[in-house]
Amino acid sequence: MSNLEDDPHAIDCSGTPSEGVEVVTPREVPLGGLRAMTVNRTLPTRDRSMVGAWCFADHYGPEPVSSSGGMRVHPHPHTGLQTVSWLFDGEIEHRDSAGVQAMVLPGEINLMSAGHGISHSEMSTDATDVLHGVQLWVALPDAVRDDPHGFQHHVPEQVQLGGAGTVRVFIGEIAGSSSPIVTATPLLGAEIVLDPRSEIAPAVDEAFEHGVLLDTDRLLVDGVEIGRGSLAYVGPGATAIRLTNPTDSQARVILLGGRPFDEDVIMWWNFVGRTHDEIVEYRMEWESAAERFGRVEGWDPADRIPAPPLPTSRLKPRKRPGHE
Repeated sequence: MSNLEDDPHAIDCSGTPSEGVEVVTPREVPLGGLRAMTVNRTLPTRDRSMVGAWCFADHYGPEPVSSSGGMRVHPHPHTGLQTVSWLFDGEIEHRDSAGVQAMVLPGEINLMSAGHGISHSEMSTDATDVLHGVQLWVALPDAVRDDPHGFQHHVPEQVQLGGAGTVRVFIGEIAGSSSPIVTATPLLGAEIVLDPRSEIAPAVDEAFEHGVLLDTDRLLVDGVEIGRGSLAYVGPGATAIRLTNPTDSQARVILLGGRPFDEDVIMWWNFVGRTHDEIVEYRMEWESAAERFGRVEGWDPADRIPAPPLPTSRLKPRKRPGHE
């Protein structure tokens, strides 16, 4: 997915651990066009920029495509990150400049690694009546961020959680279930569905920080209530996270986790880099149709998303406490 904001700002992509549960409320972002599909974005926001290496989280739907127009994201570039697509409902066709053409389907993870540079498009299909899911990005560490691009797909098994619900682990490991998806830093990504009036407290890696992104109406995270589209952040040190569904309907969450990312990076538009000059170079190469980003087959070269103007000031990463 592309960040289609007209005026993207440099984002502090350096998670800062905090004590207790921190609630991040989403902001609405249109994906462009006259009938723009609107997403709820919790990463990055003013309150939190990162959970582990997870640096971007959009939650959308359930949205009837008859009113929103669906997802129609034309070819756009990425550097230094991995995209993770996860659907609850609908279908999206992915095409990229590495020649990959794949369907994004409910309950199946598609992970694209941009590495040195890639471009791709994402279009909901004619068979889609309702579009509903999340789009996530992972920042790549410096050691591998210039590696060649890649693509992974996996269909995780639905595992029972002691009669209280189910889990599908699409990245990492939790509740005795694991995923073969390879990431550059230790991460967790899972869809958890809780039965009505139920509670679980799965063990988690205490070196991780975690984010609980709620798809439904109400949930308690370690006793703190969050609403639909919000993200509850739990800093490192927790050995378990208590999730309580106080409603008479199922609750669904996306649980994200990872070790705090210890590199200062700049995230601007669809690029993750380290310096202002790198971002300037990425933008210039995209605008000039340079070899770095290739070409997505099936699209007219002119039918691509142009990069927005750079800000007038130099882009700088914000330093974390203790890393001045």
